Amino acid sequence: MAELTSNQLRVRLVTPERVLFDQAAETVELPSKSGYLEVLYGHAPLVAELGAGDVNIRGAAIAEAGGESEIRYNVSWGFVEVLPDRVTILASDAMKPEEIDVRRAEQQLDHGLTLWKQAGESVEAYDEALRIISEAEAKIASAAEKG
Repeated sequence: MAELTSNQLRVRLVTPERVLFDQAAETVELPSKSGYLEVLYGHAPLVAELGAGDVNIRGAAIAEAGGESEIRYNVSWGFVEVLPDRVTILASDAMKPEEIDVRRAEQQLDHGLTLWKQAGESVEAYDEALRIISEAEAKIASAAEKG
């Protein structure tokens, strides 16, 4: 991991399979269940449930390591722990926009819409359909923004 300088966060993005990111960054924007939030150095501690969407990690240290000044990962669900100098993202899955299979995401969206239409009076069925639709739409939007 690169050395932290003042006003930088240690950011870790972890899935059950691997550590995707473990570096210093200046800001992290991520999707919580209640909306997007941006974390800067010194943020108040919190734990939140992740929703479907993009995690955007920005900072000069990322660019100095030979990359872009921003790295994006699409996540479907998980948790984030924020401390004043550290952000730990535990995601069920995460992928870069260029790794997203758009055809598969479109099939997932179609499946979610079918479940939505068939849900009838079941609140649980509507919730599951909405979760599937939300994940698919977030993947499609992330893939569309990659270029």
